[in-house]
Amino acid sequence: MPDLLLELFSEEIPARMQADAAETLRKLVTDALVERGLVYEGAKAFVTPRRLALAVHGLPAGQPDSHEERKGPRVGAPEGAIQGFLKAAGLESIEQAIVESDPKKGDFYLARIHRPGRPTPEVVAEIVPAIIRSFPWPKSMRWGSGSLRWVRPLQSILCTFGPETEEPEVVPFEVDGIASGAVTQGHRFLAPGAIRVRRLEDWMAKLETAFVVADRERRKDIILADAKDLALAQGLELVEDAGLLDEICGLVEWPVVLMGTFDESFLDVPDEVIRATIRANQKCFVLKDPASGRLANRFILVSNLKASDGGKAIIAGNERVIRARLSDAKFFWDTDRRTNATVPLAERLEKFANVTFHEKLGSQFERIERIAALAETLAPLVGADAKLAREAALYAKSDLRTEVVGEFPEVQGLMGKYYARLEGLPEEIALAAEEHYKPQGPSDRVPTAPVSVAVALADKLDTLVGFWSIDEKPTGSKDPYALRRAALGVVRLVLENGLRLRLAEIVEPELLTFFADRLKVHLREQGARHDLVDAVFALPGQDDILLIVKRVEALGRFLATDDGRTLLAGYKRAANILRIEEKKDGVSYAGGVDLVLLHEPEERALAEAIAKVGEPIEKALEAEDFEAAMAEMAKLRAPVDAFFDKVTVNAPDPALRANRLRLLADIRTATRAIADFDRIEG
Repeated sequence: MPDLLLELFSEEIPARMQADAAETLRKLVTDALVERGLVYEGAKAFVTPRRLALAVHGLPAGQPDSHEERKGPRVGAPEGAIQGFLKAAGLESIEQAIVESDPKKGDFYLARIHRPGRPTPEVVAEIVPAIIRSFPWPKSMRWGSGSLRWVRPLQSILCTFGPETEEPEVVPFEVDGIASGAVTQGHRFLAPGAIRVRRLEDWMAKLETAFVVADRERRKDIILADAKDLALAQGLELVEDAGLLDEICGLVEWPVVLMGTFDESFLDVPDEVIRATIRANQKCFVLKDPASGRLANRFILVSNLKASDGGKAIIAGNERVIRARLSDAKFFWDTDRRTNATVPLAERLEKFANVTFHEKLGSQFERIERIAALAETLAPLVGADAKLAREAALYAKSDLRTEVVGEFPEVQGLMGKYYARLEGLPEEIALAAEEHYKPQGPSDRVPTAPVSVAVALADKLDTLVGFWSIDEKPTGSKDPYALRRAALGVVRLVLENGLRLRLAEIVEPELLTFFADRLKVHLREQGARHDLVDAVFALPGQDDILLIVKRVEALGRFLATDDGRTLLAGYKRAANILRIEEKKDGVSYAGGVDLVLLHEPEERALAEAIAKVGEPIEKALEAEDFEAAMAEMAKLRAPVDAFFDKVTVNAPDPALRANRLRLLADIRTATRAIADFDRIEG
């Protein structure tokens, strides 16, 4: 079956846009083909700095024929209705329609429409220009006198279609004066001439000869493998960086990996600052000495040129820039060390009084004071020394006014740890300075040192309470103050450190609901059933995150047993009957079972069982022994089964019926000590 090859060649596409653009092109084109009846076998997108391409394999030569029946107006309808029907059906006269009979509506016109399928190139020539003109780039531009918007000036379009055994044809179309063809270009400097290609294999092979690796993943593999080999040759290890690798891959079409050096004196600067400097300014990888665990005075750069001098001039140019950048970093580091050695912490904190945290929430200094007070309060709950927690909170953000963090914001917190150690502060304070921002995402580690935990919790809770108080809450996908991340951070700090924290004593009910939503998301990601989470949260007073999770886990284990499954089924039956009868009668049957009216042995046995388990369940819950509470609940399985097997709830006698409905309501009440079984699926 024929294949389609499409390439959109332009000036350099920003690296951050390339991967999404390739996937978008694949989806837009293949969806449009399928919508028009052109089903394909496979599709793969390609992207380099200067081209966006797509290969679609196994397309049919043309669309299938279509047959449609369109019902028209009744025979004898007004002329206007007849003409509208003819126009919609594509008929020239009413004689081309047939007449069908309907026993109820009489005779009516029917058009049987046959549409022959169009050749695939014709369909492609229709859909591709429309996709190009409406392509959803995050940012786009116009150039010259044309109206087309593209990420960078579009220079040529390659579009061919045909089977492997034949010469493919060019799919003819034009976009803003650019006609499609079968020509592409190689590397801008190493092979700048035009290249005529036929299909995917030919395109990839000729581009490779012209110093272009079209496959993004292959470019990444080349960079990573060559970088590791160069490092190994020097007895060093590459410090891998997936984000940087993605970015560099989007900057080169022909990756050439080289190694440079910098003066060993710069190794006096913290490793993280060196890495941030080299990464941010030169997009280079750093190397580590496996013997010491520290960075080596080497770096890996990736060129887009195969230079005649082996890359010596390129390396020298990068070394000059990195030397200048590291000189700046060393100056900032040395300045901060001198400042911290001579200026007391209290004086440094005063500088935050002039920095606004938020116009409605005061200065950074006021926020730091709030965090310190809250950390001191939380300290006993997390096993931390209250005085040390307060001191750590006061110190934790002091590095924000340092020279290094001003230049490299990504090392905030980490530099606080270095400065604290230089000042001879307790290690708990140094760790808290680094760790109080954590966890910053689902894969980030959670602090375990008690002082760090106290400050981290205080920092996140102050953020949440503050922004909630001024009605700055997440809406839809918008969360400018990262409040969802802060709430999830609190959840993970509590759960992974096994903390008992009553959130209702700290936050307002609406914010408590927000925590509940974040906990649900977290538990679902961990594999917990969403309905069990909802069932536990539906109970009143659920503000202890750790206990909520333990209850959910115990409930899940209980419902996995035969007793649990059977009791749930019995509960559902009881709840359904109650819901129907209470709605019909307009009353609630909760409570007040009359023991005298319990005529059948099965209903007496059920009433006795409910009465017996009530106190043990309550005591087990008070002791936070959820397994024991579930075990007591399991004792209701047999009497509930027997009741529904032998007893008619809707008895003819109204008093007997009402009493049995109250007995069902007691089942509902008993189970709600554990969870809201109405919310459990099954």
